[in-house]
Amino acid sequence: MPRILVNIDVPDLAAAAHFYREAFGFRATRRLGDDIVELAGAAVPVFLLAKAPGSPPSAASGAERTYTRHWTPVHLDLVVEHLEPALTAAEAAGATREGPVTEHVWGRLALLADPFGNGVCLVEFTEAGYDAIAAPPESAG
Repeated sequence: MPRILVNIDVPDLAAAAHFYREAFGFRATRRLGDDIVELAGAAVPVFLLAKAPGSPPSAASGAERTYTRHWTPVHLDLVVEHLEPALTAAEAAGATREGPVTEHVWGRLALLADPFGNGVCLVEFTEAGYDAIAAPPESAG
């Protein structure tokens, strides 16, 4: 099974490292050259990658990086013990709340955007968590 690394493109490495430390409790563990900071504090390593606004995401893409709020099908879900203090810390650090906290049988959810346009969700699970809605693995396809 492959390992997973999370990479987050940001226009300002210092501002991003500050935001992710203050908002979610990550800590910088290494600097990899001039353009990458490794963060610890999650189950997988998180790397902040300095990428200039307007630069292409790849040689094959005609798109340009933008740091206004954007949608992507891949985003961070950060599981927290208590939603309110985590939400307060995230907003104080510069996150934008994108609607009310929603209640689900598996827990509570707050949708946010970081200051760099990336979506981030805060999840507070109930004791059952996703087991409250889980189906047997054979039904997963």
